[in-house]
Amino acid sequence: MKFLYILLVFMPISWIASAMGANGTALFVMSALSIVGLAAVMGKATENAAYYLGEKVGGFLNATFGNAAELLINIFALKAGLIEVVKSSIIGSIIGNILLVLGLSLLCGGLKHKIQKFDIKAVELHSSMLFFAVIGMSVPAIFVHTMANDSTKVEELSLVIAGLMFLLYFLQIIFTFVTHKDVFAETEGEPAEKPEWSLKVSIIILLVVTAGLGIQSEIFTGSVEGMTETLGLSEMFVGLILIPIIGNAAEHSTAVVMAMKNKMNVAIEVSVGSTLQVILFVMPVLVFISCIWTPMNLIFTPFELVVLVCSALITNRIIEDGRSNWIEGAQLLGIYAIIAIAFFIV
Repeated sequence: MKFLYILLVFMPISWIASAMGANGTALFVMSALSIVGLAAVMGKATENAAYYLGEKVGGFLNATFGNAAELLINIFALKAGLIEVVKSSIIGSIIGNILLVLGLSLLCGGLKHKIQKFDIKAVELHSSMLFFAVIGMSVPAIFVHTMANDSTKVEELSLVIAGLMFLLYFLQIIFTFVTHKDVFAETEGEPAEKPEWSLKVSIIILLVVTAGLGIQSEIFTGSVEGMTETLGLSEMFVGLILIPIIGNAAEHSTAVVMAMKNKMNVAIEVSVGSTLQVILFVMPVLVFISCIWTPMNLIFTPFELVVLVCSALITNRIIEDGRSNWIEGAQLLGIYAIIAIAFFIV
């Protein structure tokens, strides 16, 4: 994925363009390309760190720093008042991880290795947590449609649910890395390649890239409204499809590379594990931070909730046996394409 590094040239170009008052579409494209370049560097740094820290921690780091880009983008979007875009991007990130990222991983890995296996214990944990998270996201909308429309009560309910999810996120970390270390077994894929960077250099690069993402995210979100008006795209499509793809570029590349190396435990952790992190960590943080400006509730549209539930069901169905092949990846990608087209038309 080194060819993506060349996209970093758009960082200074976007700064100059922003200072000169370039139109929203140009800024959107340039900042998006630079974010993809930064994400590629981030993916390489986390891959190097995984060599020293182990695949389990490496997959967790990749999910964490991979979501950093999207978290920063959404924080600036909240500041700009683009609450619906943020809510759409949460749903988009979830379906992007479990349909697009996982689908690409299963497809590319399956074409090379025919049948791939991964730790069934890890899958069982992810499956139960994913269903819990989806239920938690659905409760506020069900509450509004059946019990009350009081905005104050909805905001209070959203804060309580966000707090509980945030707590469960840290309980999951304790479970995974402390009390039940054997739940996630190390893979038996191809031998790990010697890293290009030391652990210290990898961590420094991750911190620097995260800072760069913060700068580019502000430019990116500032150009969204101008771009949507110029191209005639809906904010829902931008939030559901474009922002997650751009923000999760690091995870996309890393998960696919790991799958092609037959390291499916890492690919699953990066895709499904990242999904859980979005719901249990990123989303609650955004709810809390939104209170600084305009509080964001967790009321999603019925269509978004149906898409979310169906995506979780098909993903669990495909990975529940601990084995995968390329046709299963193609199925996930097909579902993602259908959803993307539907939101584009809407």
